[in-house]
Amino acid sequence: MKPVVWLIGGTSEGRALIKAMANLQIELFVSVATDYGATLIEPQRNLTVLAERMDLQKMRTFLQNHRPACVIDATHPYAAIVTATVQEACTLEEIKYLRLLRPAGIRSDCIYVSDFDEAVELLNHLEGNIFLTTGSKNLRDFTAVRNYKERISLRVLPMESSLASAINLGYKPANIVCMQGPFSKEMNIATLKKFGSKFMVTKDSGTAGGFEEKLAAAKEAGAKIIVVGRQAEEQGEGYEEILKYLQANFAD
Repeated sequence: MKPVVWLIGGTSEGRALIKAMANLQIELFVSVATDYGATLIEPQRNLTVLAERMDLQKMRTFLQNHRPACVIDATHPYAAIVTATVQEACTLEEIKYLRLLRPAGIRSDCIYVSDFDEAVELLNHLEGNIFLTTGSKNLRDFTAVRNYKERISLRVLPMESSLASAINLGYKPANIVCMQGPFSKEMNIATLKKFGSKFMVTKDSGTAGGFEEKLAAAKEAGAKIIVVGRQAEEQGEGYEEILKYLQANFAD
């Protein structure tokens, strides 16, 4: 039997790594949280995609049933709870754990805040429209921004649940953009100008997350970037390091 590799996905680097494993002598399982996430992964010969949110017990059951040679955590840097759960499951089942890191960016021309509460506090002391690119999970936090229904426009994934969440929280439908990235500098400029945004709020998503395009767009559109920093410094490996490990252990 071929060795099993389990990748828990959610990032563009993870999808790139999946493609790179197409010719390895493995059976590859990829877990994503939603059916939408599954549609972003291209089929390949050695791949099984699982669209399901897993708690600790479900992860342990999967590990017990398949006994993978390694688990690759390719979740988003902000999915801290998922990462902690994967790590715990791998420790309990004595499975090798690899964390695929997305490098963080530190720029002098951005305003950095430590968390979403601090972002809200800052925005309440600033004047002007705001464009949110932080996803749908933290939209409730920003309802505490002064005059948020008028000031805030936002971009979320084209999923019914994301749109419904925004509308239920009181955001105006005319101020909601539902699109799948990556987004070019030109697209970001057009969006900022459309809504007259003076501030763009983003996560520290790194180069692969379109950070450079956002930064360039904000500069040209006359907006300022507010970056919500990551909660903690992670330990792990970059894309090239993990790919080398996989090729060394599972190539022909």
